[in-house]
This record gives sequence, structure tokens and C-alpha cells, in this order.
Amino acid sequence: MNKEIKIIPLCGIFFLGFIAWFFPPQSIDSNSWHTLVVFLCTIIGIVLNVMPIGAVGLLGVTVFALTAAAGAQSSKQAIMDALSGFDSYLIWLIVVAFFIAKGFIKTGFGKRIALIMVKFFGKKTLGLVYGLSIADLILAPATPSNTARCGGVIYPIANALSQSFKSLPNDPSRKKMGTYLITSIGNINDITAAMFITAYAANPLIVKLAEGFGVKLSWIGWFVAAVGPAIISLILIPIVLYFIIKPEIKNTPEAKEFAESELKKLGPVSRDEKVMAFTFIGVLVLWIFGKQLGIHSTTTALIGLSSLIISGVLTWDDIKGEKAAWDTLVWFSALLMMATFLNKLGFTQWFGNTIGEELKFMASVNWIIILAVLTMIYTYTHYFFASGTAQVAALYSVFLGVGINLGIPAYPLALLLGFTSSLYCSLTQYTHARGPILFGSGFVTTKEWWSAGFAINLLNQAIFLIAGLAWWKIIGLY
Repeated sequence: MNKEIKIIPLCGIFFLGFIAWFFPPQSIDSNSWHTLVVFLCTIIGIVLNVMPIGAVGLLGVTVFALTAAAGAQSSKQAIMDALSGFDSYLIWLIVVAFFIAKGFIKTGFGKRIALIMVKFFGKKTLGLVYGLSIADLILAPATPSNTARCGGVIYPIANALSQSFKSLPNDPSRKKMGTYLITSIGNINDITAAMFITAYAANPLIVKLAEGFGVKLSWIGWFVAAVGPAIISLILIPIVLYFIIKPEIKNTPEAKEFAESELKKLGPVSRDEKVMAFTFIGVLVLWIFGKQLGIHSTTTALIGLSSLIISGVLTWDDIKGEKAAWDTLVWFSALLMMATFLNKLGFTQWFGNTIGEELKFMASVNWIIILAVLTMIYTYTHYFFASGTAQVAALYSVFLGVGINLGIPAYPLALLLGFTSSLYCSLTQYTHARGPILFGSGFVTTKEWWSAGFAINLLNQAIFLIAGLAWWKIIGLY
């Protein structure tokens, strides 16, 4: 028996889906209901981890095609509907960005950036966190897996730094430095993930879902909207956590020696690192100015990847072996396809109107207050999810539709819900794939993680609501 498959939960999902299929509410079209059933079963399969995530996505696509859930009149149309998610340029943008991110890790360029930041900012413990934060920020635009960015590049350096100062995991000495460093890099990673479409796998899905409500965001448009409140969070989070966790070691003059020693082991900058740096800068420039040059953001990503392959920095075996990218292509396409059909078939509007009717008593309340309430509900619902992207797929359009029906301007609502979809990732150690890596290090207890995550999330909500609304007003988004 395949140990990757949890037979009992999988059968339970099929059984519940089969029962629900035949009992659509009278007020909803049967095709909308059938699409919703397949969609929710796919989401539940991802949350319960009944199979590898790519396999769950493929199974969802198969069931969608087999049942003609969207009402296709022929088997050919049904399979075309089911596979329609694979032709999204946003999905290919994020997948290609995964491949580019591989270059950072393979060449050691990402590690070198982080060590250089430690070298220049690491005289104090607080400075170490700022140094690692800047490294995360530099890597974020071309690293859509914030798990790989934080867990694969930043965490190993933070872990090594902690232990070099005799701050050891699963030991009282962890409070000397390790608890502070590990907690900080996780919460900072949420901010860098919110800053770029290509910094978090859920962001392109948010962009696509928001388009259905008339909100259109380019790569540079997303960044400009995020940068105002995000910079404030990046500055304040290390300081606030410093006072919450209170690391025992305040000064770290040895950190510079540690970084220099590790840089020496890396040796001089290699030819591949130089190519990686040049390609990265070129991709960023085209993402920023490509629209004026008539070059699409996904085309830019393809140019970057092709350059890395032609130059030999990446091989085709590297591309084939990047499992996270291919997983993302499959399950992301499945969720995007079903979410798009839910919108086309009218379910999203129907559900939004239904919830809006229940909340119409709030219509006389200032829209900013409604925005704050909806954002808080959306945020704390995340305690019941083990995947940030799964929550986006299941709830983003619903909350966006409800808010618009209650009179909230579309752009501020779409942006705040979108950024919140990154900011909630550190609430618990199970709500994001990065969590088990950091929590498993042994430096942070459950109580410390939850309390710090809740406090920082409140801070971020306040910053993005107050400073965000002010910034979006200045740049003319509403």
C-alpha cells in the first residue's frame, strides 16, 4: 500500500462529496454547486494532507473532468474546462520563478548575500535580525517559495549563529539568542512574502481572483502598493520582538568573525554566482520597466530562466528535479481553474450577496470599520487551516465579494486581504510549510510561538490598515 496516501480520510472525502453532490440548495445553479463540491473536496484533501499536494490537485482535475462539474456538454469540453487552469500566465510566472530561485541555492549566491548582511549588521543581536531581514528582502522578488527562502537559506545561518554563541536548541540557553532569531526570521518572512507577487506562491492566485472583481495589479503595481506599510513593519518587527522575547545576549561582535569565516569557506565569487547576480538584476529591471518595453512579466521570467540554462548555471536536470515547482503547477492550476469557474457560474456573487444580506445591518457603519472587522475574521480563520494558499482559494473571493457588497472600495479591500494572506502565516507553527522547519529547530516553544505570532499579527494588521490606507490614498488606488 502506498504510504503517501491516507486511505480512510480520502474515502471519507469522496463519500461526503458524493452525498453533497445530490443536494444542491434551491437558490443555486446545480453546475455551481457541483463545481463547489469538487473544489471543497480538493481543499479538504490538501488541508488533511491525504496525498502529496500535487496528487490531490491532479485528482481534483480528474474528478472535475469526469463529472463535467461545470456543465460541459461533451467529454472533450469537460477535459478542456478541467485543464484550463494550466494556461494561466500567472501560474507559469510563479513556476518559472521557482526555477530561478533554484539558482540562488545551487550557486550559493543566496547564502553569500545573507552572510554579507550578517558581517555588516551583526555587531548586536538586533543588528543580526536586520541583516537577515535585508537578505530575505533581497532574495524575495525571485523566490516564490518563502519556505525555501526562509527555511533553506536564512534559517541555517540563524541556527549556526545561535549555536556559535552557545545558544542551543531544547535547552534553557536557547533564550540567549536562538529564540529571538528564529521567531524573528519567520515573522519577517511574512512581510517579504507580502511585498512581491513572486515572493509567495499564493500571491498570483490572489491577483487572478481579484481580477474577477475589476482589481488589476501588475508586478510593479503590487510592489508599490505593498512597500509603504511593509517597510514600516520591517523596521518595527525586530524591535517589538526584541522587547517581547528579550534575548539575553545583546552584543555579538563575534558574529562578524563567524560571517567572515563562512564567506572564506565559500571562496571568491564564482562565475556562476556572477551570472546569477546579473540575471537577477536583469529580471528585476524588466519586471519594473517591462510594461513600458512591451515585455510581459512572465516573459521576463522565461528570459531569466533561459539565460541561466544557456549559461550553464542551471541544467535541465535541475529543472526536472525542482519538485516544488511542478507540484505548484499542478495543484495551483487545479485550484485556480475551479475558483475561476465558481466565479463564472455565479457562485461567488451569490454567496457574497447571501452573506451581505446577513450583514446588511453594518451598511451604515463606516467602511473602514467594516474593512477592519472582515480582515480580522479572515485572519483568525487561518487557525483552522494548515495552508495559506488553501485559505486563499477557499475564502479570498468570498470575503472580497462580501466587502464590496457592503460598500468597501475594491482596491483597498483586495489589497488588504491579499497582504493579510501572507501576514497570517506565523500565527501558529502549523499554518505554513515553513513553520515545522523553524519550530522543529527546538528554539521556540508552542506558547512562545503563538503569543509572539499573535502580537506581531496585531501589529501588522494595524500598520497595514492605518498606514496602508493612507499610502493607497496617496498613490491614488481609491
